[in-house]
Amino acid sequence: MSESTAVLSTPPAAPPTARILGLHLGVLAVLFALHFVLPDYHHISLSRIMVLACFAMGYNLAFGYSGLLSLGHAMFFAAGLYAAGLVAQFADIAAPGGFLIGVAAAALVALTLGAIALRTGGVSFMIVTLMFAQAVFLIIYYFGTYTRGDEGFVVPDAMRVLLGLDLADPTVRYMTALALFAACLMGSLALARSNLGRVLIAIRENEDRARMLGYDVYRYKLTALTLSAVMAGAAGAAYGLLFGYVGASFASIQYSIYPLLWVLMGGAGTVLGPFLGTVLMFYLVDLTSAATTAYLLVVGLVLIALILFFPKGILGTVRERYLPWLP
Repeated sequence: MSESTAVLSTPPAAPPTARILGLHLGVLAVLFALHFVLPDYHHISLSRIMVLACFAMGYNLAFGYSGLLSLGHAMFFAAGLYAAGLVAQFADIAAPGGFLIGVAAAALVALTLGAIALRTGGVSFMIVTLMFAQAVFLIIYYFGTYTRGDEGFVVPDAMRVLLGLDLADPTVRYMTALALFAACLMGSLALARSNLGRVLIAIRENEDRARMLGYDVYRYKLTALTLSAVMAGAAGAAYGLLFGYVGASFASIQYSIYPLLWVLMGGAGTVLGPFLGTVLMFYLVDLTSAATTAYLLVVGLVLIALILFFPKGILGTVRERYLPWLP
């Protein structure tokens, strides 16, 4: 066989778009298949992970794509969580309405915060978001008569119904979490490959140059922060409705640091990185805490190793070294 014939007979490489779409749909297909084979403990754990991964993907829109280092994203998660939980508790509004109200509450908080915080930048932005988040945390305690503070409250079972389906049922809960995860994943992918995503990356890389090219940096950042909050609020509302509990711990600084760690571990600025980071961190803490009380030491050592060998996160480093087409 001649060289030219060999070249002609070689099948063409899959276009990047086809490979990217196939990869992300493949992840969703695997998660769907796992529903039928996972034991009960891992079944509920994966449901929780998928919801928290939506929170991480929201954080990734702000930090990974826009360069907004926030220490206040717990307030967006808590806004969705408490809005959905409180209207179920006191206004008898069921899951669909509660979810939408939770998302709207998170968007409203982001617009209010962004109007102030985005006039700063860098470390100042980080401190302002932290201060706002702590204020929200204290407000939850101040209105403890309704929020029940650290004790929290259980969302009434009658309000945890979606289209006639009981969200407390393991199968319904898993499939609802998967549907939310799929929406956030494909939404993140679409945004990353859109003109808006490219502008946000340009602002992250060189804000002054983006401004010089005529882009309204403030407006784009506010858009990114609002979209990030919508995703985080959706995760919070879904968490309360799917698992039936609302508590102040979800508004603490700890829940502002978690998504940062998940995104850094999986790879900031990658679509699948937040999910991978959430899975690995969840099971790292779960397995090590069962083996030793010094599990935070193990987690710290793993994070140090990650910084040394995967400085851009796992998928970020893989993209840089092996798969440049990875979004």
